[in-house]
Amino acid sequence: MKKLKIAMMVAGQFAIPQPKDIVYAPMDIATYISEEMVKRGHRVDFFAPKGSRVKASRIITGNLPPLSKVVGKFEKNADFSKIFSLWDQYLIALMFKLAKKEKYDLLHIHPVDRALPLALSHPELPVVYTLHDPISPWRAQIFKMFSSKNQYYVPISNAQKKPAPKLNYLKTIYNGIKLEEFPFSGKRGKYLLFVGRIMKEKGVAEAVRIARDLNEKLLIIGPTSKDDYWKKGIEPYLGKNIKYIGYVPRKKLFYYYKNAKAFLFPLQWEEPFGLTMTEAMACGTPVIAFNRGSVPEIVENGKTGFIVKDFKEMASAIKNIDSIDRQNCRTSVENKFSFKTMADNYEKEFIKIVFKK
Repeated sequence: MKKLKIAMMVAGQFAIPQPKDIVYAPMDIATYISEEMVKRGHRVDFFAPKGSRVKASRIITGNLPPLSKVVGKFEKNADFSKIFSLWDQYLIALMFKLAKKEKYDLLHIHPVDRALPLALSHPELPVVYTLHDPISPWRAQIFKMFSSKNQYYVPISNAQKKPAPKLNYLKTIYNGIKLEEFPFSGKRGKYLLFVGRIMKEKGVAEAVRIARDLNEKLLIIGPTSKDDYWKKGIEPYLGKNIKYIGYVPRKKLFYYYKNAKAFLFPLQWEEPFGLTMTEAMACGTPVIAFNRGSVPEIVENGKTGFIVKDFKEMASAIKNIDSIDRQNCRTSVENKFSFKTMADNYEKEFIKIVFKK
């Protein structure tokens, strides 16, 4: 197999790995892909801020400090949205600047919005974007404006493509997890579980509501800003049955996943993927989720969990959770959502682009 020369970039805000209290799935996915590409003999130059640790052929920082380390030095009225963008664009511009000298076969960039103008002005260079966010109307318009044959989009679910079906898509590639980090348990636990950012879109308040209605125990894991959503929709109900665990390092999450009887995913938006669903299933825990976004592509209704439309159906699903064979949950992840499967698919798509196969 011919070997590739890849430049990769995910964020300028944090050094890699991200701080322990920050949940940012794109950073995990990018580092996983880099690690596996290098194992397979490809060259990967990873563009990241100073202090980053990535299993890559080379880390190129451009002497850029992580934005999180210096942002406190800026004036209070600074336009931080522009600062975040420009921090990423510095690394992206460096990628394009070095592309000819380093003879990169392609650039793999995760913050797609930041790279579009440079990619459009370098039609000779293949640029691959992994789409991590929903394609909102403004994004669909921007993608159309900057469209060119050298730009390729990797959707992380088929549902994600619906708002802009005519983009230059590569194969849908589901986010993968390292199975060894999520050991299986065939024993049903005694509590319901929510893992994720504590925000309205994730449906944490809905998870609290259903647990209270059924007098079930619920554990909540994830970082929170303690904003109004937290103070009004969650904090007042914490107590004997509803417990907030806080942030749990990724390496320790498996303990909570495998000892839960069901993972609740009552999302309130069109989630483009949902790594926490696959992590829970890998540990044997079935998922109960509202039918939005990528849920029907991840959960097999009646086999690895239940897809529901409202609280009444969610309550029924919780009561019938024993009908799910936990081994089916693990097998589904092994077959469709493993790190190796994800890496295989990226490698195949990269080779198709570069060698026209």
